[in-house]
Amino acid sequence: MEETAILQSGSTRPRSLGKQRDFLEVSVTFALLLLVLWTPMPWQLPLWGVALAGMLAMTRMRFDGLEPMGLCRGNFRPALWAVGLAFVLAVAAVILAIEFRTLQVPVSPMGFFAHYGIYAVWAFIQQLGLQCFFLSRLLRLMPDTLSAVSVAAGMFAIAHLPSPILVVATLIWGFVACMLFLRYRNIYLLAIAHAILGIALGITVPPQVDHEMLVGRRYLTYVQKPAPTASLSQQSGTERGN
Repeated sequence: MEETAILQSGSTRPRSLGKQRDFLEVSVTFALLLLVLWTPMPWQLPLWGVALAGMLAMTRMRFDGLEPMGLCRGNFRPALWAVGLAFVLAVAAVILAIEFRTLQVPVSPMGFFAHYGIYAVWAFIQQLGLQCFFLSRLLRLMPDTLSAVSVAAGMFAIAHLPSPILVVATLIWGFVACMLFLRYRNIYLLAIAHAILGIALGITVPPQVDHEMLVGRRYLTYVQKPAPTASLSQQSGTERGN
């Protein structure tokens, strides 16, 4: 009986310590990310470096492997439908933006790729953080998968405050992306779908509405500046003038 009790306590302690470590890593990292988002420039940039370096270090210390983290080509074809659906939604958003004359497009292809190419990389980084860091730990912390996915999506949405559009969009996408990740384990396709939807949002919603998709302190301090873009209404007005 005593040996059994010792074995049970010995097996429970590492599991308990593991959960404590997961909780600390999730809470401290999320608090640091919120601090970064609400810190004024130029202090925000070095804090971003600290936050990303910390996440990379903790991920390296508890590396689950490329396949569990979705960093492989597995299930690429079966999950392509998610990218296709994102593209269809993006096209629908563009059509609506043309109809309501809110489409904002860079005046040159180089300008488009320079701006949104960086966003595509940022979309990949966000998916890595959401699925490979936060979701992987929440799955060990929460009592079931649905709870872990819901908390991860909620944290993702909170990180996009105070933008009402992005909070709603990221809450929905965060939940869907986590469920897709658990089904297909492919970060690359999620990043592509994220980039397509984000770019569609960026070019169809006027900057005075979404503040150029900024979040945190930068959303509140946003001042619209003349940008090298042309709305559909401006373009059509120019054509009529010619």
